Amino acid sequence: MLDDLKGKVVLITGASTGIGAAVAKGFAKAGAKVAVHYGSSEAQAVQVQQEIENSDGIAKIFQADVSSTAANQKLVEAVVEQFGQLDVLIVNAGGLVGRSGLEEITPEFYSQVMDLNVRSVVDVCAAAMPHLKASKGNVVVTGSLAAHVGGGAGASLYAGAKAAVHNLVRAYSKQYADDNVRFNIVSPGTIYTLFHQVNTSPEVLASITTTIPLKRLGTPEDCVGSYLYLASDQMSGYVTGQAVEVNGGQLMP
Repeated sequence: MLDDLKGKVVLITGASTGIGAAVAKGFAKAGAKVAVHYGSSEAQAVQVQQEIENSDGIAKIFQADVSSTAANQKLVEAVVEQFGQLDVLIVNAGGLVGRSGLEEITPEFYSQVMDLNVRSVVDVCAAAMPHLKASKGNVVVTGSLAAHVGGGAGASLYAGAKAAVHNLVRAYSKQYADDNVRFNIVSPGTIYTLFHQVNTSPEVLASITTTIPLKRLGTPEDCVGSYLYLASDQMSGYVTGQAVEVNGGQLMP
């Protein structure tokens, strides 16, 4: 059912580790040509590329600071120059940056969080649209459970940024429906990646696990199928403006 992804060119931002890396490998297994973007984790991006190529897949790595408008434009241009087209955009890059309570938020911290999590989505999507209109492609953006529940301690800005992303996708899905470009979200719950390894204590993670009906934290691999589903016109051609919640039952909207 996923044979329509064969030969498609897929750009995945934040693809060197975690969910992005797992998604990159998943698209490669489905026969897509994968543009693996990274910000600073070059060694990990190279490893993802090598794993894909060792399985007879096609992947190239691309570096860009997605907090920068100019860098995002150059990223998309470089991918299209390399592959000749762009069919699927996975906007996955983002991050907590750090935990900060309301009264500790500085202008610099505010800009860091919003540029990484919101500006990057706006910029990459805008740069990609001419190419996606031409290919009648699809966009899948990584949202978050935090967009619904406000995030944990010190994560108010991150949660607010992800809520903005969810609404941007709804707006873009309507704006570009006539161009046959679909926009959707994969909204992960508590996925055990570097995000939580760095920012969340083991005690808090253990406590969160008790609130999840499936009684375990998610893995990056748990998320891959939802991205493939939303990118495939065969599987989800009548789905746009939606959020697929991948959270083990942690939230049932």
